Amino acid sequence: MKIAVAGGTGLIGSKVVEKLNAAGHQAVPHSQSTGVDVLTGEGLQKAVDGAEVLVNLTNSPTFDEASPAFFRTSMEKLLAAAERAGVRHFVILSIVGVDQVSELDYYRAKALQEELLAACPIPYSIVRATQFMEFVDAILSWTTEGDTVRLPGTPVQVIAAQDVADAVAEVAAGAPLRGIRNIAGPEVFPLDELGRITLAARGDRHTVVRDDNAGMFGVIRGDVLIGKEDARLAPTRYADWMAAHQRRQ
Repeated sequence: MKIAVAGGTGLIGSKVVEKLNAAGHQAVPHSQSTGVDVLTGEGLQKAVDGAEVLVNLTNSPTFDEASPAFFRTSMEKLLAAAERAGVRHFVILSIVGVDQVSELDYYRAKALQEELLAACPIPYSIVRATQFMEFVDAILSWTTEGDTVRLPGTPVQVIAAQDVADAVAEVAAGAPLRGIRNIAGPEVFPLDELGRITLAARGDRHTVVRDDNAGMFGVIRGDVLIGKEDARLAPTRYADWMAAHQRRQ
């Protein structure tokens, strides 16, 4: 099966392409580096023509008020190209709880992306994942001042990028869900505790202070970022991921 993967050279996209091709599919990565621009439409129709499935893993370059415009424009371009090409299955990657965090521009933008896809005539699938383990360092850096890292106690259920890619590849190769599949890591941590675990594993002497108003996740209340009863749990535990990551460095 021929599968076009927009954003196919990124963190998740490259792994999805590898997984699908290893399974015998013809997965082709597309991005600006391959001459495809989802905002202008340059190279897009050629990339989609002949594909039975389109997986959209492109992402906004910012998390601010500009992100809704990115997702609206890119989805409109991709959906139009997919309809012209006769694509039979359109897949996107989204975020667990995305429709419950209206305080954040980026979450509103991803919810908009979901709405645009659900309203189109093409059979579709939405894979919602929890926060990536690969992004924990960035989350810590956002609220680091001197020797102190301020983090809220927001519950998170981090998942490895490889597990996300495996789930996206499985959905892309299957029948359209015509709905949402939630995936999550196997463990729940308060974000401040996750910060302490991460720094301790590295021997980092920064001190984590709980501040429920700190950073982007400080506006999130309750456990909306946690996979609920229907979520499929990925196998990779955070301690194992960190150990493997440190061996590769």
